[in-house]
Amino acid sequence: MPNFLHAIFQAIANVGNEQELQLALADKISEHFGVQHWGIYFLDDPATEVDNIPAIPAVCLESNPVGRYVVERHAPAHEQLILSPGDWKHFCSRHDHEHVMTGPIVCDGRLVGTLNLARDRGNPAFNGNDLADLSALCIHLSAKLATLRATPSKIPNTLLESPLTPRELEIAQLVAQGLTNAEVGEKLWITQNSVKQALKRMFRKLEVSARTEMVAKLHLISPHKLK
Repeated sequence: MPNFLHAIFQAIANVGNEQELQLALADKISEHFGVQHWGIYFLDDPATEVDNIPAIPAVCLESNPVGRYVVERHAPAHEQLILSPGDWKHFCSRHDHEHVMTGPIVCDGRLVGTLNLARDRGNPAFNGNDLADLSALCIHLSAKLATLRATPSKIPNTLLESPLTPRELEIAQLVAQGLTNAEVGEKLWITQNSVKQALKRMFRKLEVSARTEMVAKLHLISPHKLK
């Protein structure tokens, strides 16, 4: 297991910008932690808003004991660390979040995001080893993010021609891979409705009316981003 964890660390080290983080870790996180759902949620991501109404992250910070623990201590937590078995469901009604674990991503002394993991019903709860691994992973994510935000972005000129935001380009990448709105939402840890609304904005910006048109147009703008 430690070797596989180091492979995740290496994947983080090789990322060139923030938008690549989610895709670079896509399969590795699920396999290492045995989770069915996971995602990185950035608190300052404007793409998580719909019509100026902030989207609700899958693990709502400050509105449940797990979120408050992470916000107050900048430390990872899973529900059984601070709640009696079964009490998590008093705060979360999602059937696909039977067990949750959340870790902090910090930069410049403040919480800027979270790494969220969830297991379906029938799977074991997270344990101390899972928490230790998540803590190590969040350290690497935080350090990488600090480096990326302190270094001028190496974004090619072709990408700058795109009218889409970095998160919208990330959504476009997943759409180009054939993922549904629900699957995109799971990958990016946002709601299906947030994906739907984001696509509407993206269609307007690109002056297209369908997903295939959008992907084709983005290939012309920045072919290296949609492989």
